[in-house]
Amino acid sequence: MTTTSRPRIVVLGGGYAGTMAANRLCSADVDVTLVNARPHFVHRIRLHQWINGTGTAAEEFDTVLGSRVRLVVDTAARIDVAAGTVELASGDTLDYDHLIYAVGSTGTSVDAIRGASDHAFVLGEWEEAQRLRAHLADSDRAEAGCDASEVVTTVVGGGLTGIEMAAELAEAGRTVRLVSSGVLAPSFGPRARRSARRRLQQLGVEILEERRVTAVEANTVTVVDTRVEPGIGAAGQAAEATLPSATTVIAAGFGVPGVAAASGLTTDGLGRIVTDDTLTSVDDPRIVGAGDAVAPSGMTIRMSCQAANQTGPHAADVVLARLVGRQPGTLGVVFVGQCTSLGRHGAVIQATRRDDTPVGVIIPGRAAAGIKELVCRSVLWGLRWEARRPGSFPTFSGRPGPVVDRSADQVRA
Repeated sequence: MTTTSRPRIVVLGGGYAGTMAANRLCSADVDVTLVNARPHFVHRIRLHQWINGTGTAAEEFDTVLGSRVRLVVDTAARIDVAAGTVELASGDTLDYDHLIYAVGSTGTSVDAIRGASDHAFVLGEWEEAQRLRAHLADSDRAEAGCDASEVVTTVVGGGLTGIEMAAELAEAGRTVRLVSSGVLAPSFGPRARRSARRRLQQLGVEILEERRVTAVEANTVTVVDTRVEPGIGAAGQAAEATLPSATTVIAAGFGVPGVAAASGLTTDGLGRIVTDDTLTSVDDPRIVGAGDAVAPSGMTIRMSCQAANQTGPHAADVVLARLVGRQPGTLGVVFVGQCTSLGRHGAVIQATRRDDTPVGVIIPGRAAAGIKELVCRSVLWGLRWEARRPGSFPTFSGRPGPVVDRSADQVRA
């Protein structure tokens, strides 16, 4: 173990929130260690592009992380709160004076869908994206010369993540079916929803709304019409259909790693660490949450890089305030809009109130695609800004946060 007179701060997770927090901490004379499972930063809002070969989603950490931050490529297995240590999967241990819990989110559990763990790809993490990209490349070679209509890719999940993946694949010439358990794009208002549906249809995507996938096999999916009441005889039987699906992609929500729960910390029903309105753990003032894996008291915040880039710097500010004996400010998260790409030449921007609820203003088409691209680039610009000038990224401390929980809408960006 390294002995130092400077405060030791460990940040768990090198996603949007964790990287931003680690950079911001360097505005003080502290030792910062960032623990991340991969040696590179994953730009998750570009994963659908990378899978399809139309964009990149990996950045070297030295391009987004401050030079004073020590990167440890490992994962946290358990936090020993009493001892102030983090036990890593490798067997190593890190001591901390303060800890920022920013472990992010994972792909949704597929346990409820029979056969999905064996035959489907879960969208959300780098390793699964690698597997899907390789599978699609292999499929393209194996299916060369086949009629495209005979080779269907099914995307399960009608939120913004599923829409982006379906559009990206369809624009590349694949035959795509999109299955949504409710209405398409539930976080959008009616105008934005119609615009997204229209673009998907132009790309040839078959859209099945209010349908639930109950089983996945190697070349099929079983779909149930959720609009039909169960147990009503022949009509109920007709509501279930087995459809061809050479590739099935699950994009129907997100979960979080179980480190907090395994460590005895208080978590919510999704496994997110429960904090007060400053993002401080309700169990220990030395632990502060940020990003997708935090559930602030009285606020429910959509899992998104938009929220991560606000909770990340705020978490750092909370730690820095405590180091000098100041009372930390309360969290304020301000949403301005939601955006989803629809291939490389289309998108929809849905303007929102500060609490993330949609308003009537939308921007569709190529103009929206340009804005979406600017948003993706600006996320990295923000991280680099904070890496170069720690403490300068703007925050909204003290403003009221959102009160509407949209995390179940599978919304990213």
